[in-house]
Amino acid sequence: MKKISLLGATGSIGIQTLDVIRAHPEEFELYAMAFGKNIDKAVPFIQEFKPELVVVQDENTKQKLSRHIDQIPILCGSGGLIEASVADPVDVVVNAVMGSIGLPATLKAIEARKVIAIANKETLVTAGHLVMEEARRHQVELLPVDSEHSAIYQSLNGEDKKDIHKLIITASGGSFRDKKREELEGVTVEDALNHPNWSMGAKITIDSASMMNKGLEVIEAHWLFNVPYDQIHVILHRESVIHSMVEYVDRSVLAQLGTPDMKVPIQYALTYPNRMELPMTKQLNLEEIATLHFEKMDMERFPCLRMAYEAGRQGGSMTTVLNAANEEAVQMFLEGKISFLEIEQLIENALEKHSRIHNPDLPAILSIDEETRKQVRFHLN
Repeated sequence: MKKISLLGATGSIGIQTLDVIRAHPEEFELYAMAFGKNIDKAVPFIQEFKPELVVVQDENTKQKLSRHIDQIPILCGSGGLIEASVADPVDVVVNAVMGSIGLPATLKAIEARKVIAIANKETLVTAGHLVMEEARRHQVELLPVDSEHSAIYQSLNGEDKKDIHKLIITASGGSFRDKKREELEGVTVEDALNHPNWSMGAKITIDSASMMNKGLEVIEAHWLFNVPYDQIHVILHRESVIHSMVEYVDRSVLAQLGTPDMKVPIQYALTYPNRMELPMTKQLNLEEIATLHFEKMDMERFPCLRMAYEAGRQGGSMTTVLNAANEEAVQMFLEGKISFLEIEQLIENALEKHSRIHNPDLPAILSIDEETRKQVRFHLN
């Protein structure tokens, strides 16, 4: 029986993780769960799974939640996330929180030698050098939950990483893949949230529309698999059937295919190195699909992807700025304060203003993250 600590339990990945746990009660037990402020979503999960520990965003949410549950400790904030991640009974930490808030908890969980199932790409984008250094030092392997990185991980299984020629990350193209740049003027939040293939949270869906999500995945892949940026290629693949591929030096290409369902990579991370039945997921029927399409990515059409590559190649604190500026800009778009195209403008402005720090430590990263967010918000005034 694996005891799971789930950070981000009321988000899209968190809810689907609970689906997997629910489907295999003999294999998994929810030891701890963390969420932000969504009490209405959280209470039924707490009542159903009866975790030993609950973490919420702030004291106000704690007081509200305490009216609904008793006899379960409720903790707050980053300290609570850390405690839920390092508790002795925990076997696997699923980091599915949105944004860089999951970074300190991930570092502490690695130090405690927990298995890390990472669905929080911002952690590696913000501080990949620190996370991977700690993972090597404590001999902890990070198991990717993103469908693209899980596909690469599975395609590397049993192979020598020295034989990698190229990682090929597939992109659906998001909600606006068929629109030209001039057609993006005035698009609405509802338009952006209408993803053609995947069911995801609002922030990731907006990132998919801007292609920043794919840019963050490129940076994450660089750190997870220790592959140079020049050997990471993104290709547009409308059907989201091939989740990613690895090309080897002998020109063999290994790919992982499946229906676009996040429960598959979530369960693989929880059961690794084994596999289990997943009856709730639709089987892939290639005869029904019949045709798969691929297109070259246009960096002028998708400048967020270009900026992610540029920030990744510059390294240091540039990716921290990229992530923080994007998080703030996306939130402002969701709040109706800026247009869709202003997201990329605010990110580019933040990157241009920043003076790169080559090898920032954790306090520097947290400070840069906070300052970048203030600058992006201030730019609106």
